[in-house]
Amino acid sequence: MGNEDSDRPMDRRSLCRHVILSGCSGGGKTTLLTELDRRGFDTVAEPGRRIVAQEMFGNGKALPWIDLEAFALRAIDMANTDREINAAAKDWVFFDRGLVDAAVALEHATGIKISETLSGRARFHRQVFLTPPWPEIFRNDAERRHTLDEAVAEYHRLHAAFAALGYDILVLPKTDVAKRADFVLKSLPSYPL
Repeated sequence: MGNEDSDRPMDRRSLCRHVILSGCSGGGKTTLLTELDRRGFDTVAEPGRRIVAQEMFGNGKALPWIDLEAFALRAIDMANTDREINAAAKDWVFFDRGLVDAAVALEHATGIKISETLSGRARFHRQVFLTPPWPEIFRNDAERRHTLDEAVAEYHRLHAAFAALGYDILVLPKTDVAKRADFVLKSLPSYPL
């Protein structure tokens, strides 16, 4: 699985400025994304949340608690489009979840290997930031119906997948959002604060 895309032509290297924020559901990813956006960075909202909002407004069939496979396939399509839209970015672009997360969900739902879903696709930046399980801030809502135990199980699947894919995993500290944003930016190469 590893770094199969590391020798791709230069045009794909620009995609290495795409940084994934992943990890435990309800762990503060969206709040961190909002802070990074406030600081002037391009950000991409979580495909899953967008799909759930669309499905709840429409016919509601591609919801993760109804049809995880359909949901994951839609998330893969949306995540690919998000990357295409941001392909020419000159600065960091932060993705709230995205393609790898969707591939993990598809494997969980169907057994289709993550490596098969990601085959031929450009890698993200080598450093991936994961929000750890944080029971004190975890909340359910209309779009997040799973339990904390289910969220923790997903976190472990994601952690294992990113490690197997050769990404450098940095687990975000449980602290306020400004310090989390500083942690992310200090961890990226050559970024002055």
